[in-house]
Amino acid sequence: QLQLVESGGGLVQPGGSLTLSCAASGTIFRINSMGWYGQVPGKQRELVAVISSSGSTNCADSVKGRFTISRDNAKNTVFLQMDSLKPEDTAVYYCQAVITPSAGAPWRTYQYWGQGTQVTVSS
Repeated sequence: QLQLVESGGGLVQPGGSLTLSCAASGTIFRINSMGWYGQVPGKQRELVAVISSSGSTNCADSVKGRFTISRDNAKNTVFLQMDSLKPEDTAVYYCQAVITPSAGAPWRTYQYWGQGTQVTVSS
């Protein structure tokens, strides 16, 4: 059973930092892109940052210069370093990965989601 398990959320004061982690486990041939999405109640899930298998990154304008996405391919893990946090960063953060499970069917890729981790920025 392929799954993504997140950790690292919590409560932090404005200006503080948090690091989110997401590890993929199960039958995995190749992990393509990995990313983080944020969702607040009543709104759609939105892209925060994404990283490709080669390491190229992209992030939302609202977090540029404050959040950094990285990955450890050997451990099938993606990280989101969140610095200079603001109250408006408060959301449930979901890890997402596009994975090719089987070498026998390299054209079959699927999108997987983690369970979400709450990040609350408040004094």
